Amino acid sequence: MLDLAQSKKLEKLPSSIDQLNALQEFDLQRCSNLKELPPSIGELNALQELHLSECSNLKELPPSIGQLNALQELHLSRCSNLKELPPSIGQLNALRKLDLQRCSELKELPPSIGQMNALQKLYLQRCSELKELPPSIGQLNALQELHLSECSNLKELPPSIGQLNALQTLDLSGCSELKELPPSIGQLNALEKLHLSGCSELKELPPSIGQLNALQKLHFLCCSKLKELPPSIRQLNALQKLYCGNVAT
Repeated sequence: MLDLAQSKKLEKLPSSIDQLNALQEFDLQRCSNLKELPPSIGELNALQELHLSECSNLKELPPSIGQLNALQELHLSRCSNLKELPPSIGQLNALRKLDLQRCSELKELPPSIGQMNALQKLYLQRCSELKELPPSIGQLNALQELHLSECSNLKELPPSIGQLNALQTLDLSGCSELKELPPSIGQLNALEKLHLSGCSELKELPPSIGQLNALQKLHFLCCSKLKELPPSIRQLNALQKLYCGNVAT
């Protein structure tokens, strides 16, 4: 492990970083003046974890990031100047966890994200400029958790969301511009937790929600425009906890 966390004067890394052939974990959290990563970082063939959280001056990742074939975790939370991810990120075939929480300038995800066959957890909380997800998101066959809470500009989910056969948790709480859920959401056969609290523009739930046979927890408090639930809600035989406030059932 190489720990350079909180090296506040660090602006760049030497290109010779690629000589650390056995490096498995690289911690650069809170390096607030780090502006870029060298292309040679893609040569770290043994790297499993890369921590870049709170690198507030980091604006982009080099295309060579996609060469990190052993990478399992990529932490980019609170990288407040990160505007986009390179298309090559889809080449991270071993990646299990991608943390993009509070990347407040991130406007979109590249379509190539659907190529991440091993991805299990995707954190996008408080990505306030994120307006939509690419249709390719439905190709993430291993995805178990999708966190989108307080993505205040997210207006809709792609129909392909229903293809996420392994998804167990979908958190949309605080998505205040989300007006509806696609009918395909009923295809999420593994879904156990659905959080919709604070979706203040959500007017109705699709009848297909009754097809969520594994659903155990359903939260939609403070959904002020949601007046009633579809009759199909009674088909949720596995449901253990229902938090609905004043919504009529």
